[in-house]
Amino acid sequence: MLESTVAAIRPLDEAATAAARELQGRLTKPAGSLGALEPLSVRLAGLAGTCPPPLPEPAAVAIFAGDHGVHAQGVTPWPQEVTAQMIGNFLAGGAVVNAFARQAGASVTVVDVGVATPLPVGGAAAAAGPRLVAANVRAGTRDLTVTAALTRDEARTAVETGIRVAGELIDGGAGILLTGDMGIGNTTPAAALIAAFAGVDPAEATGRGTGVDDRTYARKVGVVRAALDRHAPDPADPLGVLAAVGGLEHAALCGLILGAAARRVPVLLDGVIAVSAALAAAAFAPDAVGAMVAGHRSAEPGATAALRHLGLDPLIDLGLRLGEGTGALLALPVVTGAVRVLHEVATFDSAGVAEK
Repeated sequence: MLESTVAAIRPLDEAATAAARELQGRLTKPAGSLGALEPLSVRLAGLAGTCPPPLPEPAAVAIFAGDHGVHAQGVTPWPQEVTAQMIGNFLAGGAVVNAFARQAGASVTVVDVGVATPLPVGGAAAAAGPRLVAANVRAGTRDLTVTAALTRDEARTAVETGIRVAGELIDGGAGILLTGDMGIGNTTPAAALIAAFAGVDPAEATGRGTGVDDRTYARKVGVVRAALDRHAPDPADPLGVLAAVGGLEHAALCGLILGAAARRVPVLLDGVIAVSAALAAAAFAPDAVGAMVAGHRSAEPGATAALRHLGLDPLIDLGLRLGEGTGALLALPVVTGAVRVLHEVATFDSAGVAEK
């Protein structure tokens, strides 16, 4: 499945891209006056292979959840059980992502790809809240400072889980996919992935996550550095990198991105976990970047390094660092607006407006 998905990813359609660029030049507004929205709409036309591209709706958020063996290294003060507890909160509709999804009219799907503790989910919560997909590859990763976090087979299974989820959501009618994540300690493997793929120092790739103190932050940087020194991951082998220092949710998000790109559906990236997964997706298939839209600039410094490496500019910058898919949801109206302009704004000729 992974190989066939990668093989299906193609460059943007040149004819549709040119048509969208030409249409932007004829709309009743000064050329370039919509700033970043104009090249975004052009790129989405190229992705869809038609101008104007379909409106990016309905939206579907996929939250992939997993736990991490590196938690044992003291990289976060939060107990690992919070991952499962937050899944219960997602399913009950009480998290920030749920509030933002209701505002945006987006569906929420929660995927257990590697949670270590039993999920506190009852029948009532499951019936009332978002859908839960049980796809647990293993009960959390291994400690990446001691051994590889995953085997190659486990990493592949997680990636292919993400590909399947993308296909199911698109087959269900989704016009855009949004990345979400949950996993206590998951900014540590994200930093390792960013350092490996983007070639930056661990200190540049590592942030404070949930807001750790100076001592914990220094330990976290040391953990990332030690993991990279131990495994020497090769960015030309993205599956190997994911296995060595990644997380199950990172691998599954990589698959979601690849699955969306293969189906020529845009995927709106959230924060540092998503962009670390996007680096892996781009290593598998460079043309997958054409399907990626950077929703926001996470407060985590590694996110900026990753976006720079991908050549993506974030749509909003609000200092967010929550995860869950919250930043992507806030950016969704911007993406929709960029496309709606091509559908609904009159041209100078049709409106009888004189050009300069």
